[in-house]
Amino acid sequence: MLKLSLLEIIEKINNQEIFEAVSDDYSFSIKIDKYVPYACGAVHDGHQFRRSLWHNCLHTEYDRWFEEDPCTKEFVKTHPIVIAGCDSRFEYDLNRTPANAIYEDAWGKKLWKDPLPEHEHQISLQKHASFYEVVDALIKKLEELFGAVVVYDMHSYNWRRWDREVPVINLGTANVDNERFGKEIETWRQSLSELVLPGGMTSTSKINDTFQGNGHFLKYITEKFKNTLVLATEFKKIYCDEVGQVIYPEVVTAIEQQLQHKLKEHADAFYKAHS
Repeated sequence: MLKLSLLEIIEKINNQEIFEAVSDDYSFSIKIDKYVPYACGAVHDGHQFRRSLWHNCLHTEYDRWFEEDPCTKEFVKTHPIVIAGCDSRFEYDLNRTPANAIYEDAWGKKLWKDPLPEHEHQISLQKHASFYEVVDALIKKLEELFGAVVVYDMHSYNWRRWDREVPVINLGTANVDNERFGKEIETWRQSLSELVLPGGMTSTSKINDTFQGNGHFLKYITEKFKNTLVLATEFKKIYCDEVGQVIYPEVVTAIEQQLQHKLKEHADAFYKAHS
């Protein structure tokens, strides 16, 4: 693992180099073991929250963890290309536009004791901008190399706040080209419904049941890169105790090991169909 500046990371991508790095401000990580026509993203995996914000934040560490997406990078860690946020979405949300990336309130609770100073805003927004400069360089390079690309946009969601049965996996597809990519969307949904989970849990998967795929990461890539499909893939938090803040490693491992094969198989089929 290297620590690299934004320009160094982009240069390595442009030169098609193999590397693993954290940005020099520690805001995101990227790994490229091989240039392939698919990538994995985990924009809400991060939990870091810079110290200059601590005294002004009304949310506890647990409040923040509850709304983050722990283990989503872990689910896809073995794949050749993985980009993930290191910072908490409570510092700035990579899945929102820059104008909306810094919360004033979060899930019905005011976030800051006092209005956030302008210089703190700028630190967060620069991190947000740097991440998307790398996303831009990465997808541009992959489309240049392969013509068609699929991005697996990994998330998780809290099922306890729902008053009905919700699927183990939800795919949000409202903002992608369903006519062009409908077959690949359905095969991804079907494959995920066949996950074998510990403790006799049944893996159910639906499309646009709980979330519709309205995140900025998906929209940014979809609007700018016409030959890239982004699959917003949300896992119900069956892999942890949301209330007790306990991760179930046997469930995380089961998902990760099966995605090693399922994700690659799906990406290969996508490339054959659209390259």
